[in-house]
Amino acid sequence: MRTIDDDLRCVLELERELQSPSTRGDADRLRKLLSPTFIEIGASGRRWDRRSILDLLVQETADPSTAGIRIDNLTGRQLTEDMIQVFWDSTRKDRRARRTSLWQRRDGRWQLIYHQATVLP
Repeated sequence: MRTIDDDLRCVLELERELQSPSTRGDADRLRKLLSPTFIEIGASGRRWDRRSILDLLVQETADPSTAGIRIDNLTGRQLTEDMIQVFWDSTRKDRRARRTSLWQRRDGRWQLIYHQATVLP
């Protein structure tokens, strides 16, 4: 039987996976992880949908000079049986951001439905 801790651990692992260059460059894997209705409000304030973020991430990983993303303070909380909210801080080069994601279980698997970043000073 699945527990809240199992669900939370799974989603935190998926959040980490999404920040890895191998996943960010794999359009098929991204399509499985990102809901068709996915929306992101980036640190720049720009709004992204699934298709535009897929294009961006695949292009980003094709550039060998792209810096990796460091994840700090990764935590989460279960909002409902099928919804988890994740919080973390990112660092890429000298840019830091506070981030939150909403993951929803659909058809037995977790998908990211929303992500937002706010630049930290």
